[in-house]
Amino acid sequence: MKSKFDEPYCPLCNSKDLTLFCEDKNRIYLRCLYCKLVFVHKCYWLSPKDEKTVYDLHENNAQDQGYRQFLSRLSVPLLEKLDSKQKGLDFGCGPGPTLSAILEEQGQQVDLYDPIYYNDPSVFYKNYDFICATEVVEHLHDPDREFAALFKMLRTDGWLGIMTKLVTNKQAFSQWHYIRDMTHICFYSQSTFEYLAQRFNAELNFIANDVILLNKKGMGAFLNKDYFLTT
Repeated sequence: MKSKFDEPYCPLCNSKDLTLFCEDKNRIYLRCLYCKLVFVHKCYWLSPKDEKTVYDLHENNAQDQGYRQFLSRLSVPLLEKLDSKQKGLDFGCGPGPTLSAILEEQGQQVDLYDPIYYNDPSVFYKNYDFICATEVVEHLHDPDREFAALFKMLRTDGWLGIMTKLVTNKQAFSQWHYIRDMTHICFYSQSTFEYLAQRFNAELNFIANDVILLNKKGMGAFLNKDYFLTT
């Protein structure tokens, strides 16, 4: 009889060289020995309906000053890298786009994409000077394909800005509030972002413990796949 963990593999680099990283009453967490991503097997994923129910509880909006201050930890260093009136994408913007509003107030042009709330597949056929993903990458079902799509849309010398909390060690992970959110299925460390920077030929900048900027320098290793998320 096949196990529900039959032949697990890393959803970011596809390696099958995995180890048990942590286990709690809800889930088992595996770690890739190559790219260092920590992740849960898809048997632990919520259904699309249950996932949306969790997201609908979020009350973020552009008038929330506390939320704007939180996002400024990415917007301020990103804006320092951008010229005026550049074209960007707020990837995974959620039901109340706020980062896009902050950036547009500073003269940038920002498209929106969210698979639930702003599902506009046309964005995947465009090119952008910058792409932002705030509190998004920990939710990705197929980070291999999705990161490749983001870098493919990003122009050379463009910026990918990410906010996500980082894995440090097993002890801290086991007590981490971040893993209590059942929509969080991928967990990144500094080593994981070093892998991404090398794979996609990007300069890596850790701005804060949970703020990362990647500056694309070339095409990188896109492999022989169709990375458009609309197929």
